[in-house]
Amino acid sequence: MSNFINGTWVAAGGPEMRSYSPCETNLIWLGNESTEGDVNEAISGARRAFSEWSAKTLDQRITVLEAFASELASRRSELATTIHCETGKPEWEADTEVTAMINKVAISIRAYHERTGHSRNDNLELQHRAHGVMAVFGPYNFPGHLPNGHIVPALLAGNTVVFKPSEQTPTVAELTMKCWQAAGLPDGVINLVNGAKQTGVALVNGNIDGVLFTGSSLTGTAIHRSLGGRPEVIAALEMGGNNAIIVSPNSDPSHAAELVLQSAFLSAGQRCTCANRLILVESASNKAFIDCLVALMHRVIVDGAEDQSAEAFMGPVINRTTAESLISAQAALVDAGATALRTMAQLDEFGVRLSPGLIDVTQVENVPDEELFGPLLQLTRVSSMDDAISEANRTRYGLAAGLVSNNELEQHLFLTHIRAGVTSINAPTAGASSSLPFGGVGASGNHRPSAYYAADYAAWPQATMHGAASRSQSLIARGLAK
Repeated sequence: MSNFINGTWVAAGGPEMRSYSPCETNLIWLGNESTEGDVNEAISGARRAFSEWSAKTLDQRITVLEAFASELASRRSELATTIHCETGKPEWEADTEVTAMINKVAISIRAYHERTGHSRNDNLELQHRAHGVMAVFGPYNFPGHLPNGHIVPALLAGNTVVFKPSEQTPTVAELTMKCWQAAGLPDGVINLVNGAKQTGVALVNGNIDGVLFTGSSLTGTAIHRSLGGRPEVIAALEMGGNNAIIVSPNSDPSHAAELVLQSAFLSAGQRCTCANRLILVESASNKAFIDCLVALMHRVIVDGAEDQSAEAFMGPVINRTTAESLISAQAALVDAGATALRTMAQLDEFGVRLSPGLIDVTQVENVPDEELFGPLLQLTRVSSMDDAISEANRTRYGLAAGLVSNNELEQHLFLTHIRAGVTSINAPTAGASSSLPFGGVGASGNHRPSAYYAADYAAWPQATMHGAASRSQSLIARGLAK
């Protein structure tokens, strides 16, 4: 059964849909895409469930969410294995994703109280109300954690949800739904509709009250355009980035190399905050840094090798189409004048296990300002820290940026002038905290950050002024004839 609607697992009515492991040798999931009718049925179910769910007390909703966290913990191994098999992530990384899913509940409760709770001061009262039916779109790179980052705050606030996961990862979504089901979430409060683009279009065009999206800038922009003329529908769009990490001469070359490796190549470069661009301020230490970085790249273990004897640093990219697109992008940059310092290459006949690549694009004119979602890092050399920050800001995106420097003045300059929502100093760009807001500017989002600030878009504020219950004196002091 492909879909979970109104508390029941049901078949979808669209074309056959399959999910394979990244190497496309193992069939993991078989079902059907959701039709417009399937989507509308899910929306109707969520609409019917909204009144009862939103009327429950916050404590009652918290009880269900905490039961969900317990279910995740009890099925931790199964969830991690499913994430590993469907995305190709190393098992250790899949396990950390489950940890993030579990922790999201407690963090969301804290954020709700802090940002969207209830308060009253004399005759002034502030409370928050749920929007209604929220459409949640999940990506494939964190198929459990990132949708969870929208779903948990939305349900906590009293909304109901229709969830469309990535068509690359339906198995993870199915298992997550079973955890919600076991937690005692009432029928219709959360619904799952599997499918690809047309399913998503039907969901955005349906009778919904909000769209919570994590994915590419291209798809997010299309959703934003589709919602034109519907101001009543709240949209929180978390989109891509063309992220830069700056390495200053005021840094240790070996330490900087480790930070850049983690920034660029964790999750095979398939994190929203992975560094796509390395900006190097010219100095006498540059060669030592590059040598350290390339040496580390040669040591990276990519999961899935037949002779693998140690824990992997990263896994494959999500599928062969993605891998070939990345290889083509690298070739185009080299043809345009880039120098490969370490070529990104396909490591076996399946084509999805890629070695990390580093190419110097300093001499390339008009490098495409696109998010390359994979293990390819583009190096640009500049002469000063001012130039480095300007180069980092030379993008239509504005999600993440990092600086490796021991100089406090450079750190201050970076934080003052960098145009990015998620910044790091002497830490990998690929890490983010759920206890902080997560979002970007420019083509990276629409100014509704998620993570700790997800509480803000999950509910709307209702301001109330209370007067006296009985008349003690006339309220109208002027303008009435005697």
